Amino acid sequence: MLGICRGRRKFLAASLTILFVPAITWIYLFAGSFEDGKPVSLSPLESQPHSPRYTASSQRERESLEVRMREVEEENRVLRKQLSLAQSRSPSHHHGNHSKTYSMEEGTGDSESLRAGIVAGNSSECGQQPAVEKCETIHVAIVCAGYNASRDVVTLVKSVLFHRRNPLHFHLVADAIAKQILATLFQTWMVPAVRIDFYDADELKSEVSWIPNKHYSGIYGLMKLVLTKTLPSNLERVIVLDTDITFATDIAELWAVFHKFKGQQVLGLVENQSDWYLGNLWKNHRPWPALGRGYNTGVILLLLDKLRKMKWEQMWRLTAERELMSMLSTSLADQDIFNAVIKQNPFLVYQLPCFWNVQLSDHTRSEQCYRDVSDLKVIHWNSPKKLRVKNKHVEFFRNLYLTFLEYDGNLLRRELFGCPSEADVNSENLQKQLSELDEDDLCYEFRRERFTVHRTHLYFLHYEYEPASDNTDVTLVAQLSMDRLQMLEAICKHWEGPISLALYLSDAEAQQFLRYAQGSEVLMSRHNVGYHIVYKEGQFYPVNLLRNVAMKHISTPYMFLSDIDFLPMYGLYEYLRKSVIQLDLANTKKALIVPAFETLRYRLSFPKSKAELLSMLDMGTLFTFRYHVWTKGHAPTNFAKWRTATTPYRVEWEADFEPYVVVRKDCPEYDRRFVGFGWNKVAHIMELDAQEYEFTVLPNAYMIHMPHAPSFDITKFRSNKQYRICLKTLKEEFQQDMSRHYGFAALKYLTAENNS
Repeated sequence: MLGICRGRRKFLAASLTILFVPAITWIYLFAGSFEDGKPVSLSPLESQPHSPRYTASSQRERESLEVRMREVEEENRVLRKQLSLAQSRSPSHHHGNHSKTYSMEEGTGDSESLRAGIVAGNSSECGQQPAVEKCETIHVAIVCAGYNASRDVVTLVKSVLFHRRNPLHFHLVADAIAKQILATLFQTWMVPAVRIDFYDADELKSEVSWIPNKHYSGIYGLMKLVLTKTLPSNLERVIVLDTDITFATDIAELWAVFHKFKGQQVLGLVENQSDWYLGNLWKNHRPWPALGRGYNTGVILLLLDKLRKMKWEQMWRLTAERELMSMLSTSLADQDIFNAVIKQNPFLVYQLPCFWNVQLSDHTRSEQCYRDVSDLKVIHWNSPKKLRVKNKHVEFFRNLYLTFLEYDGNLLRRELFGCPSEADVNSENLQKQLSELDEDDLCYEFRRERFTVHRTHLYFLHYEYEPASDNTDVTLVAQLSMDRLQMLEAICKHWEGPISLALYLSDAEAQQFLRYAQGSEVLMSRHNVGYHIVYKEGQFYPVNLLRNVAMKHISTPYMFLSDIDFLPMYGLYEYLRKSVIQLDLANTKKALIVPAFETLRYRLSFPKSKAELLSMLDMGTLFTFRYHVWTKGHAPTNFAKWRTATTPYRVEWEADFEPYVVVRKDCPEYDRRFVGFGWNKVAHIMELDAQEYEFTVLPNAYMIHMPHAPSFDITKFRSNKQYRICLKTLKEEFQQDMSRHYGFAALKYLTAENNS
């Protein structure tokens, strides 16, 4: 208490000095400007040496006054500095007071005797922080595992890319699932001046698996401890981020904080903004040891080179072993161990201002960390409730998060002018291909679409698949856009086997789909459905690219190439698995045809057997697919023969044939030149025939097309003459390519086209 009073007296004395010294100084100066009771003129003319009133004595007096003025100004400057220091040591920062406010400028902290040195060290620096060099690469490390975390990483990366002005190098410690998802995403995102390196999280499990952890992050929540060992030995510093972080400023500002580290400071952390480590949240609450409130490890600055020299690995391991003897397990994963180390070695930490990690957890005190929107720099959703956490300003934070969640990632493909980018072979090849196109060609947009790289997010939702022991499993493959979303539940009810779907969506629509799926009991009960998001770009629906994406990511030896607006008959999945064995699909080049029908009724009593379907055909409730508008598409199936067939039968390829087939997973891809409506399936079936696939119709299989409004692309085809002209041109070019590739045997396709 005595210390507080003394501090107040010093503060008052300094304030009075600041007020009175300038007043006394100016009185003195004003009095000195009178000579014999008369004011001395200090005008430029009268102060010149040649002025009649100028004398040597008055010149000396003037010089003396100027010297005194400079001395007083220097004293004032020193007093102002003392006053500033007195304010920074105000009573709210004394030990034992845990309800202090968080400083917006100097960072937060508890001022226990051990902590005081850290706070003083952090607060003593003045002046502008050094700017990050224009093209300096900023290194960011993230630990990511699983499907949900991969989605979270995308939102974090979007927020960083939105504000950034520097090249970025992401170091992703990922499991096999996250690596597959994120490697494809970044490869197709093609953001300039961004480099991605992956480190196998599964190989690191043995490093931390001996530590029992109750946190929902599991074993991956401990892997930040081994980054000094995992990341390249020549990497000196890195920013480490949790996946549930959102940036509201340029990450270069955080990178610049490294320049403030002094002495043995190697860890940059923000104080924990809850009372967790104070141990007073509930009765018998016993947290791990920490300095005051402890530190949150959602945002960490690591000086890797110094940590390695300090033998960080040995330091944290010994601390963890010692504490686990009494604590038995960690509650907050790596954060508990970081804090236990800092408790023993407080000199390691540089305390970051709290706006670098505004924590929206339960029992948070984050509201004391900001006064205005402009104060926010990093938001941390570190509660298991995530966006449902209770907070006074949660709506604002949620809206900020949703802005990046639904932001068009294609807009972030912007160049950093003046910064040379590493040579990207894929990007260079793409530019070469595009440069070879004639922009004056009336079909330029069609041709360009073939080379467009669409950002792709594989396995948008959780996926599990157990391979069938008999190696006969079949995956249903389809593609869709937002207007066909309502078909998903019905298909899942009709097909119990694995499904691979490519969805053509914008970033905002992807989030709508996520909410739709998470709200559907039918979809959430199915874990063998792979949802692959292909993000919208360009003016055409890239139907064959979507099919290729869905085909490429199946886990079964066979696939049923369907469309989203068809419902397979009940039991088709098991029937196809039996047919695969019966027709020896593993050792023969066969395409098994599932006959297609359609109804014009939105409400249909779906036929449960072939006999029931034939009855509905006779009554006019069902029709063979497209018989009234595009007979040639399915005529070779020979529906008349199918009515009475009891065994599979072979049919020959004919012009414009486009059946729905079951094939091995190694069948050729769809041709990407065909976009929107027209010839997308026809070309694929033609290529199967050119590769000598045998078309076999299954006698007891069927699928039914459900009615829907015409697609935008078929409307364009019907109304736009140039669209039809370009489609005809692409068909001719495809047939010519077939002839060049397959030789004499492919000439029949040209002949058939001319005769049709």
